[in-house]
Amino acid sequence: MESRIISTSRGKFCVRDSGNTKGHPLVMLHGWPESSYCWEAVTPFLKSGLRVIAPDLRGLGDSERTMDPSLYRKAELAKDVVDILDSLGIGDFFLVGHDWGGVVAQEMAMTVPERIKKLVLINIPVINNLKGNAEALEIIRSKNCVPLWYQHYQQQPGLAEAMIPGNEEVWIRYFFGKAGKDGRIAEDAIREYIRCYKIENTPATGASYYRAMREDARRWAELSQIKFPMESLYIHGSRDPVIIPAYMNHIEDCFEHVDTKTIEAGHFVQEEKPDQVAGLLNDFLTA
Repeated sequence: MESRIISTSRGKFCVRDSGNTKGHPLVMLHGWPESSYCWEAVTPFLKSGLRVIAPDLRGLGDSERTMDPSLYRKAELAKDVVDILDSLGIGDFFLVGHDWGGVVAQEMAMTVPERIKKLVLINIPVINNLKGNAEALEIIRSKNCVPLWYQHYQQQPGLAEAMIPGNEEVWIRYFFGKAGKDGRIAEDAIREYIRCYKIENTPATGASYYRAMREDARRWAELSQIKFPMESLYIHGSRDPVIIPAYMNHIEDCFEHVDTKTIEAGHFVQEEKPDQVAGLLNDFLTA
C-alpha cells in the first residue's frame, strides 16, 4: 500500500491506502507498538473489491507526536480516525481493529454506528463487557499481574521517556518474542516499528496510550447496557499471554450479532498468521 500524510482539523496523520477507489472501504486500525504496516502481511490475501485504508494512529507510525495526554483517550483517537475518513470522502465502511486499534474501533462503533457495515475485533477486550473483563483480570491478578508489567511501567511519569531512547530495538523486539526471532513475524515489519519508535517523543506518546487508561476505564464503566448493533466478528489468537480466553466470556451479551473465531497464534495474530486472518475477513466482509 502507498502511504501519504493527510492534514485534518485534528492534526497530521499518515495513511496507507490500497488505492482501489472503486472498492468498498475497509478501514484497518493497528495497535501498540505497531503502525499501519502491520496490515501489509494481510492485504495480499484479501479478496479484490476492497479499498484498504490503514491510518497510523496519533503518536505512532508516522503520524504526529502530540504531547497533550488527553488526546490519547480512546474516544479522542476515534474522532481522529473519523476525521481522516471524512477528509477522504469515505461514507460507510467495514472496520477492523487489533489491540488498541480494536478499542478505537469500538469507540467508533459507538460514535458513528450507522457508517460501520461490519466490525471485526482482534485480540482486545470488549469495552462494554464488564463481567467478562472482570473475570479475566481476576485470573491475571492471580499471576501477580506479571503479564501487565509493561502497562504499569509506561504509566509511571517520565520513566519511558528516560529509559527507552537509545534502547528502541531491545524494547520493540521484546514484545514480538519468539515469533519475531524465528521469523513467524516478518523482520521487515519489526524493523519498521523500531524505526518509528526512534522518532522523537515516541516513548512518551506510546506511553500515553496507557496513561490514558484510567480516564478510559471511567467511561467504559458506564457502557454495560450498550450493545454494538452491527454484525461483528471477534478473532482471538489463543496463545496471547495478555488477552487471555476469559476475555471472551459473555461477549455475546455485548453485540446484537457476533461470531468468534480462534487461531493458534500469539497476540500479533494478523502478523503471525496473515493468511488465516485474511481468510476469516474474506468470509465475513460481504456487503
